[in-house]
Amino acid sequence: MPRRHIHVTGAAEAPLRAALRALRTELGIPGSFPPAVLADAEAAAKAPRLPAHDATDLPFFTVDPPSSTDLDQAVHLARRADGGYRVHYAIADVAAFVAPGSALDAEAHRRVLTLYFPDGKVPLHPTVLSEGVASLLPGEPRPALLWRIDLDAEGRRVATDVRRALVRSRARLDYAEVQRRIDNGTAEEPVALLRDIGRLREALEVERGGISLNVPEQEIVERDHTYTLAYRAPLPADGWNAQISLLTGMAAADLMTAAGTGILRTLPTAPDGAVARLRRSARALGVDWPHHVPYAEVVRAADPTDPRQAAFLQECTTLLRGAGYTVFTDGRVPTPAVHAAVADEYTHCTAPLRRLVDRYAGELCVAAVAGDEPPAWVRAALPALPGEMATGARRANTVERESVDIVEAALLRERVGEIFDAYVIDVKEREPAVGTVHLDDPAVVARIEGGTSSLPLGEWLRVRLAEADPGTAKVLFAPA
Repeated sequence: MPRRHIHVTGAAEAPLRAALRALRTELGIPGSFPPAVLADAEAAAKAPRLPAHDATDLPFFTVDPPSSTDLDQAVHLARRADGGYRVHYAIADVAAFVAPGSALDAEAHRRVLTLYFPDGKVPLHPTVLSEGVASLLPGEPRPALLWRIDLDAEGRRVATDVRRALVRSRARLDYAEVQRRIDNGTAEEPVALLRDIGRLREALEVERGGISLNVPEQEIVERDHTYTLAYRAPLPADGWNAQISLLTGMAAADLMTAAGTGILRTLPTAPDGAVARLRRSARALGVDWPHHVPYAEVVRAADPTDPRQAAFLQECTTLLRGAGYTVFTDGRVPTPAVHAAVADEYTHCTAPLRRLVDRYAGELCVAAVAGDEPPAWVRAALPALPGEMATGARRANTVERESVDIVEAALLRERVGEIFDAYVIDVKEREPAVGTVHLDDPAVVARIEGGTSSLPLGEWLRVRLAEADPGTAKVLFAPA
């Protein structure tokens, strides 16, 4: 799993960008799209497959980071007369543009995922589609898979429908703006209901034993004419919006299991050893974790604005290792089929512009609701999808992990020899003089070695920056 999200704000220094370019080359990251793929995309952009159903009367809105232009989802929320809620969730219909077996389709299977570097992204689809005619940009009619999910007054799902439809978003909002409107009471009801429905779904998540990680995003920020690292804690609106996506993914899983053909996102329960390691990190960071309390409860209570607890949340991502995709056909639903963090059956279906598998999950759900057999091209691709997604995920995780190391090394390279205050958050059992330290300022988690005695797990330690080389993506501390 990637250690943390990271984003460059403003211009970064030349060594950082040079090292990131070298990383792209080293990992064989795809560059520009081949001419045949671009030709397919241009042709599809001019003549997409348009749906018969028109839902452009629904005033959808999108919620994304301010810089995002590949908008997969748009939402409209309303109250129902019986005291429940209706969620309309429009998902970009990538299959309206990508013909099975085309050069465009083959390239998507080669790329698998949009890759995010600190200084830019490598998209899954050409930008004429992903940031243009397939993106749910405001004011533009777009083909979409339109989900309608009815909830009762407690937020429980009571009915699900999905069909192809033409939609039009009315507003492009970001998380901070949504949070501000809701907090100051100026949000119109469809936006204000994001809080109400989000909180209900969060309560149901707790009830079923699920967990959402509010992992802080690490940002490069300019300070005193130089650059440093800091954490940006997620807002409540981030979590409420994520609950709509989770709701849809669980609804999609139910449709597929009922139909007997599908692809699930699965995650085994974390092994005892991983939980024990996390307990050590919690103790090291001063996070209260009574022995009888399950880790999900501790994680939900963690405050991402607190540097120590932010570091703990980063360590919690280790419990998500082992997630994968499981295909089933002819009614043979796998056992177990649950995603341990969601605590329910679940699939990925809400980000088809950025993730290959979502296009296939969407097609399976549309067929299930219509009572049709899945398209032949979907069934033919299913067996290979788990392997393709695993390969893509390993590459994406390597990109993020190595990018973080490069950024940390680039921003610390002039500070080699300086002394910092740090927490020892992990110690190798067989090499007790080797471990991991967490710095509050700058926001760095890195390796420490070189001492002659065991590291004091869970205690403050004065450490010296021994090495910071963006060319090798290496940051190393030693006891001071």
